[in-house]
Amino acid sequence: MKEIEVWEYVLEWGLAKNSTLISDPDTWIDNDFKAMENTLQHCLPLIRFFSLSSEEFVKKVRPYKNLLEPQLYEELIMSYLVSNIEPSNNILLPRYRNIDGIINSKIVNLNIASLISRWIDKIDIKSKYAYTRELYLPYKFKLLLRGSKNGFTPKRFHELCDNIPYTVTFIKIKGSEEIIGGYNPLIWKGPNHNEYGKTQDSFIFSFKSKNNFKDPILSHISHKNMNYALLYHAECGPSFYGDLLIGVKQGNLNVYNNNTCTKLHYEKEIRDVKGNFSIEDYEVLQIIKKVD
Repeated sequence: MKEIEVWEYVLEWGLAKNSTLISDPDTWIDNDFKAMENTLQHCLPLIRFFSLSSEEFVKKVRPYKNLLEPQLYEELIMSYLVSNIEPSNNILLPRYRNIDGIINSKIVNLNIASLISRWIDKIDIKSKYAYTRELYLPYKFKLLLRGSKNGFTPKRFHELCDNIPYTVTFIKIKGSEEIIGGYNPLIWKGPNHNEYGKTQDSFIFSFKSKNNFKDPILSHISHKNMNYALLYHAECGPSFYGDLLIGVKQGNLNVYNNNTCTKLHYEKEIRDVKGNFSIEDYEVLQIIKKVD
C-alpha cells in the first residue's frame, strides 16, 4: 500500500469516528480540527509524510495542515522547496511495500536500490530528502555476478558481465560497513580490449553502510572527461577509470589486489580513506525496466 493510501484510510477512519464532520476540510472550524486531531493523535506520528510526492502533499495533506504540528508542517514545506537543507533525524523511512523480485543482493537493500533508480532517471539528484521519499522502483536488478559465489577475478567478471548494457556494481569494503559502486549505461568489454568507454551518464557512489543511506556520495562523470568514463582492460573488473578501479597487479590474474579510488575524471571523491582497499564481496547487476 502506498503512503498516500495509508493517509487516506486514516482520514476515512477519523471521519467515521466523528460522524458530525463533513468530508470537506475547507468547511471545518477550529473545534472540528481539534476533534479530528484528538481522534488521530496516535496515528499521525506513524504517517510517513515525507514519503509523499509534492503533488500528493499539496492535494491531500495541505488541506489538513491544522492537524499537523507547525514544526512538522514547516519542514515538509521546506523539503519540497529547498532540496539541500538537512533533514531532521526523526523522519521515518519509507514504508516497505510487498515488492518481490526487485533485487537479489546481499550487499544492498530496497532503499539503496530506490536511490540508484532515482539517480539513473535523474530524479531528486540534489535533494537531501531523496531517501525519505516513497521507494522508487521502476527497474529490476538482475544479478549477473556475486564475488562470494563466482570468484574475484577479472576473468570471471568478463565471462559473466561483458556485452550486457545498463549495469550497476556494488562493492562491500572489507573491514568496514562501507559500500561503494558505480553505474555503467554502456557495456563492459572483454579481455581483448584495452580502451576507454565514453558516456556522460555514468556515475559512482558510496554509502556508509547498508542501512545508513542518509548522506550518500554521488559523483557523476565530468562533461569534459566523458571520453574516459569507463576502463576496459583484461586485468580489471568493473572500473570507472581510476576514480573507482578494481583489478589485479600485472602478471597476477588470481584475485583482485589492485583496488583504488582516486579522484580523476569524476566530480567528487567517493572515499575519505586513501590507498588500496580489500573487497569483502561485490555484485554486478543488470538494470531492467519493469513491464507493467
